[in-house]
Amino acid sequence: MRLSADWMTIADERILEFLSEEGPHSPSKIAEDERIRFSAEYVGRRCRKLADYGLTRNIGNGVYSITNEGEQYLIGELDTTDLTDTG
Repeated sequence: MRLSADWMTIADERILEFLSEEGPHSPSKIAEDERIRFSAEYVGRRCRKLADYGLTRNIGNGVYSITNEGEQYLIGELDTTDLTDTG
């Protein structure tokens, strides 16, 4: 069972799932996927928020990857309420 923090949205889960399955991508490429029903602008904001909490990482040129913490969250081994915003 995934333990989501109050700051998280359903988009965050879809973004993390996408990055876990497909590898690093830009928000615009993530938003093009049929599983993601959000605009590229919104996906970009959420990627930055996820990075602030250590679940994603900007690896350059606006491309994001999932972190080990992000993977742990997806398999239910990380309670995101314990994370601190570093942004």
